[in-house]
Amino acid sequence: MIEAPEVERETPSEALAALARACGVSVEYYAIDGTLVHCSAAAIRAALTAMGLDASSDAACARSLDALEDQEWLRLVPPVTVVTAGQERTFPVHVIDGDPVEVALRLESGEVRSAPQVDAWVPPRTVGNQTMGRATFSIPADLPLGWHRVEATTNGRRGRGYVVVTPERVSLPSEVREKRPWGLTVQLYSLRSERSWGIGDLADLADLCALGKARGDADFVLINPLHATEPVAPLTNSPYLPTSKRFMSPLYIRVEDIPEVAYLPSQQRALLAWEAERPQRLNDSDDLLDRDSIWRLKSAALEEVFRAPRSAGRDALFEAFCLREGAALEDFATWCAIAEAHRGLPWPAEFDSPTSSAVAAWRDENAERVLYHAWLQWICDEQLERAQSAATRAGMSIGVMIDLAVGVHPEGADAWSYQRVLAQGMSMGAPPDFYNALGQDWSIPPWQPRALEAAAYLPFRDLVRAAVRNAGALRIDHVLGMFRQWWVPAGHIPVDGVYVYVDHEAYMGIIALEAERAGAVVIGEDLGTVEPWVREYLHSRGILGTSIAWFERHDDGAPRVPEDYRADTLAAVTTHDLPPTGAYLAGEHVRLRAELGMLGDGSIEDAQAEAARERQAFIDIMLERGWILPDYNEEDLIAGLHRWVLNSPALLTGIAVTDAVGERRAQNMPGTDTEYPNWCIPVTDGNGVPVLLDDLFEHPRVRRLFRAIKAARA
Repeated sequence: MIEAPEVERETPSEALAALARACGVSVEYYAIDGTLVHCSAAAIRAALTAMGLDASSDAACARSLDALEDQEWLRLVPPVTVVTAGQERTFPVHVIDGDPVEVALRLESGEVRSAPQVDAWVPPRTVGNQTMGRATFSIPADLPLGWHRVEATTNGRRGRGYVVVTPERVSLPSEVREKRPWGLTVQLYSLRSERSWGIGDLADLADLCALGKARGDADFVLINPLHATEPVAPLTNSPYLPTSKRFMSPLYIRVEDIPEVAYLPSQQRALLAWEAERPQRLNDSDDLLDRDSIWRLKSAALEEVFRAPRSAGRDALFEAFCLREGAALEDFATWCAIAEAHRGLPWPAEFDSPTSSAVAAWRDENAERVLYHAWLQWICDEQLERAQSAATRAGMSIGVMIDLAVGVHPEGADAWSYQRVLAQGMSMGAPPDFYNALGQDWSIPPWQPRALEAAAYLPFRDLVRAAVRNAGALRIDHVLGMFRQWWVPAGHIPVDGVYVYVDHEAYMGIIALEAERAGAVVIGEDLGTVEPWVREYLHSRGILGTSIAWFERHDDGAPRVPEDYRADTLAAVTTHDLPPTGAYLAGEHVRLRAELGMLGDGSIEDAQAEAARERQAFIDIMLERGWILPDYNEEDLIAGLHRWVLNSPALLTGIAVTDAVGERRAQNMPGTDTEYPNWCIPVTDGNGVPVLLDDLFEHPRVRRLFRAIKAARA
């Protein structure tokens, strides 16, 4: 392993450490090898500054610590209280000492209930020149699930906050628990059909769901995040670094499926068909996906359709969509229109905030372009809804499984719209581990915990709500970030960061509530070093984990046999951050890592020998259990490994489309940027021949693997 660089770690003073602990900022942590690491005072101070606190000196830290407690006493009611259904909970109400106060609970239904006061005297506190008193009130245990309001009135003051009642557990459909279904996993953009515009789209997703159920009895399709990318080229290739998680990428729209296309004049329809021919010719090529050229062609066609007249009923539906999405859609569409107009050039300083008068004036002057970008989101929403509907009509018990990325681009729409609740000058990442001794900086701005709480978690709720609205399941990438996050201050190397602990009860409770209301299963990607209590907590809330065969090992490196896997997981042989199984079995990942200079100080011979030992350990167990025969070939090994995960108690099992067709190229090589064409690989078979969705289920390798799956589940 490459040695981590030395960091000058000035020991934090007791005043700085006390403020850090009060804000959930680590002053020390245990590294992956068990070593206790002390965080640098500079990193701690930077994290606290990003939270809006003055930590510049010991005296400033002491004042900030006092101000934190004062702020709580100055709030009439807390901005948000997240509770679990069936559990009684109290909350404080602060008034000038001796003043009367009335408190009521206004439920989502409109019903108003009184909040009973609890006999729990707390000594008053002097804040400034006022003496504040605290009254304690109870949240009844029988409140229904939902976002309710607490309203308090005292002499000349009114205060409002949210009471969020969340389910104890996310419900799992009985059919899922009894059947333990399997499904397909795919990077949607990579799987094209004859009608695709050079990239997999939402119509392809609908067809994949229907065909997957009809041809293989699959019950879900897990896809990459569909989050929004830039409105003009160059587009970011990674679906895990979007400009917005709240909205979708119009790149996935199937132009011909927009209802207005059918009513275009015949000459315009002919022109549209002609425009589609150029990107459709790319479908039979194994060349890398070129999002920029595809989007230029598709966006030109979409603009033509946007200008076509809509019926009164369609206009009403569009209006209803805009009203439902509200200010968030207006801000996003405005950002897209401004970004489109400037095309990579710096914006005027007065455009830095979505609430500025300059932005409001610009939006009024460019209302048609703002409307166009809102319309694109409506079309995305309609087509994703159609895909989920196709899945359920075909008989899938789950359907579309949406992936929720960790964060957003630091210069994107969400970073602009939500800047008041993001930690400025901070980036999420990961501390050093056995795979990356330098640590990682993902260039993702994290939520600012104090600001997000003050906003009652509404921005977070809205993006989760949008994610599950048209899905049967939600996969949360790096779910550990809902518990603690590695913050890297701007200008610091990734190893010089701090852990920031966040309110996991609030995060996971809100996810559970929104998923329960949408009828969606939730899966957390909990790979890596995980404290045991975290997995226990996820299990207690009905949130499934993730098991990847290559990572399921004992301390001595031996494979964990399938019957020892956790039951409450989505199990799979591989993931999008690993090579397809055929490449892994052939040791091609070692060769590629060596070519990219990612083996560290070890030799390629040692890495190949270790990979061979890992592979042989799996083969020996499969031979012993009769899952492969002694004269096995690559296809037999891939089928045997899928029998492996299917024989585990895991509730869900994912089968990668790349494994099914014998693809050898990895979709992503973590730790690389321009060195490898991440997220640009179209689906091909073991011979490098493109495989289209139209032919996928007739492909000989796919049919053989499906027979093995059927046998394993018999």
